[in-house]
Amino acid sequence: MATVSVIMPAYNVAPYLPSAIDSVLAQTYRDFELVVVNDGSTDDTLAIAESYQARHPDRVRVVSQNNRGLAAARNSGLRASTGAVFALLDSDDAWMPAYLAEQMRVLDGRPDVAIVTGNAFDRGGPQDGQPARPMPDDRPAPHLVEILLDEYAVFIMSVFRREVVDCIGGFDESFRTNEDYDFWIRAALAGFVFARNPTPLAYYTRRSDSLSANDTRMLAGILRVFRKNLSACAEGTPARSVIVRQIARFEGELMAAEARDALARDDASTAAARLDALRLRRGRGVHLSLAARTLRAAPRVALWAYRLRRRFQSMPRRSSGARIVPRPRSIVSDQSRVAPLESRTLVPQPAPAAHVVRRPSRADFVRPDKPTFKRY
Repeated sequence: MATVSVIMPAYNVAPYLPSAIDSVLAQTYRDFELVVVNDGSTDDTLAIAESYQARHPDRVRVVSQNNRGLAAARNSGLRASTGAVFALLDSDDAWMPAYLAEQMRVLDGRPDVAIVTGNAFDRGGPQDGQPARPMPDDRPAPHLVEILLDEYAVFIMSVFRREVVDCIGGFDESFRTNEDYDFWIRAALAGFVFARNPTPLAYYTRRSDSLSANDTRMLAGILRVFRKNLSACAEGTPARSVIVRQIARFEGELMAAEARDALARDDASTAAARLDALRLRRGRGVHLSLAARTLRAAPRVALWAYRLRRRFQSMPRRSSGARIVPRPRSIVSDQSRVAPLESRTLVPQPAPAAHVVRRPSRADFVRPDKPTFKRY
């Protein structure tokens, strides 16, 4: 029986699955099993996974099911696993060889800690080559209020003890997005202790066709998470106060995202209505009122101006020197607005030991054998 069970859901990722599995098999920490869950793929995902199982029967196990979504696939992996510790890895991401060893070093050194959350380098997207989370990271260790205030407090690349699942259950299968955020909140509500390892030891792939690349879907999902967990926080507690504020915040962001979607569809009428609703919600916004009036009075001109603005914003900008890793401002600024990757993606080497984050130069990169893209 392995100590660590690596859970890898996979749906139509045939071109990308080998690099994810290879990164697990290359771990310096050897006491693990890998459970690949084929979630009803229609390409060669299952055949590839089974080929690894045939070559590595002591390491790799394959579970196959009808397509039920990411949360259900992860839960199937959890049920099929034997380890005392779970590690999550999506089928288009990859670990550096020391990833598991370093996370387990933190977990073994802190018996009080149930969840260790990690960090990774972005692969693709506007922050390509930069850490997905701050590094060094001066944020406090994740706890309930911090997780509610900062939706980036816990990274998807985390390891956690089996007792967490035994206590709170698996991922909520009614969610098609944000199921991981709901899971971390429920774990914090149950009193489990989190720790953070800020050193990037993996590659987190950004792609434009993933669930997490859709603004309105992600915003609607996070609102569901907050509304679901509101009742678990007692009246007058800091946690409940934070959730109430976050609901108000993300309702406004959802209106703005819906307006952007309408503009992208050249639907001036719907965009104007969402902008008016956003202005009424905020109780201010002359620019919102002006934009809505322009969309109604001169829709063609307004839509042309919006497309021109978006084209200008997408143009590359020159920059040089050291770069500060910013804290993301909203759930959609980090997990969406991403560009498709090139057919050959540049992958950064690990950051220097001193944890100095600088803008990568071309010499810092190597090319992988195969491109990888973001999940589901």
